[in-house]
Amino acid sequence: MGVSGTGNPHRAEVVLDLEGERMVLRLSLQALAEIEAILGTTSLSQTGEKLASGALGADGLARILAALARGGGSSISDRALAERIEARHLPAVIGAIADVFVAAFGVEEPPPADPCSP
Repeated sequence: MGVSGTGNPHRAEVVLDLEGERMVLRLSLQALAEIEAILGTTSLSQTGEKLASGALGADGLARILAALARGGGSSISDRALAERIEARHLPAVIGAIADVFVAAFGVEEPPPADPCSP
């Protein structure tokens, strides 16, 4: 299991290989609404802060992954997906979730270092 690259870059898709099954993940507006409900947030900044805090449990991770899979076109339920994921898959799942948000929103590059500062 692992992230096997991007799907359609114009749709900000990430492909997760789930035990040989290719799952397309995408942050659709519906997926974002589901994720906000899961996290109890009401804005993108709150959602980003909550995700970045790392304070998610297994249920939250499974539900977020399922929302992203449905955004990518799957009809899988939260429970059906959670039953297929083992603890050893968590690093790939967390990486795939992060990759979807990076694909959708990009990352802010840090400003270049000031060559004159000590």
